[in-house]
Amino acid sequence: MSVNLPGHYVVQYANNIQLLLQQKGSKLRNLVMTGSYVGKQASPVDQIGSISAQKVASRFAPMGRVDAPVDRRWVFPNDYDLPQLIDQFDKLRLLLDPSSSYVQNAMYAMGRAMDDEIIDAFFADAKTGETGATTTSFATATQTVGVSTGGTTSSLNVAKLRAAKRILMANEVDLDSDPITCIITAKEHDALLNEIQITSMDFNSKPVLVDGKVQQFLGINFVHCERLKTGIDDASGTSNMIPLFAKSGMHLGMWNDVTTDISQRKDLQGLPWQAYAYGTFGATRVEEKKIVRVWCR
Repeated sequence: MSVNLPGHYVVQYANNIQLLLQQKGSKLRNLVMTGSYVGKQASPVDQIGSISAQKVASRFAPMGRVDAPVDRRWVFPNDYDLPQLIDQFDKLRLLLDPSSSYVQNAMYAMGRAMDDEIIDAFFADAKTGETGATTTSFATATQTVGVSTGGTTSSLNVAKLRAAKRILMANEVDLDSDPITCIITAKEHDALLNEIQITSMDFNSKPVLVDGKVQQFLGINFVHCERLKTGIDDASGTSNMIPLFAKSGMHLGMWNDVTTDISQRKDLQGLPWQAYAYGTFGATRVEEKKIVRVWCR
């Protein structure tokens, strides 16, 4: 056998393209209200505040007037795009055409951008007023569950969930028709598994755990998302800001839904193919009383 035979060895490349671990698209889009818009800004809702009926004090008295407080919320668009070039020479070296995987990867990224818009809007300043020139801050004093509720500098627990739900009920959120969602990371999910009220059937009429995951408890739907922000809480420590909210309390405005295009770039050497994804969207908090911020260590 010739010692030069290894020179004829070939290299076998994989015939599959595998996307690395990532959140596959948006997890939050269907959990909030959505609308389609054009222009530089849009008002998803005109708001009318509550009024009180007045007792009639005497007969044939002059009729007064009751003016309901009004307000308007605004949502502003942000543009996103994601261009990817696939060289003709690279395609010659591949056994598969990677275009579809590149497009799928871009769609996942655009979906995550939507979630980031929603997450940022939970506790950020909202634009209000007739033209959106007024700023309304999150109601920190009344819509927050402290980090030490249910235990000193504790993670998510049943006591915090009860406190958050109590805030929504006290605000007269219609829990029968308005779905309630709590977004959690793996850390909060693991903390819930330590709660006997969640893991034991003695406290529930039906199992809370489905395939080892907490999906619903106390009428609250749980969604796992690792894109939540961390911050400095009321106990001066780094914690997660966990949003617990009614669906009607958040809004995602769509100016242009995610669109993809695959075209050949004849202005570049090698005539590469471009996988291009783009979209325009933005989010806003619609009503402070429908959002609760839960601090979890």
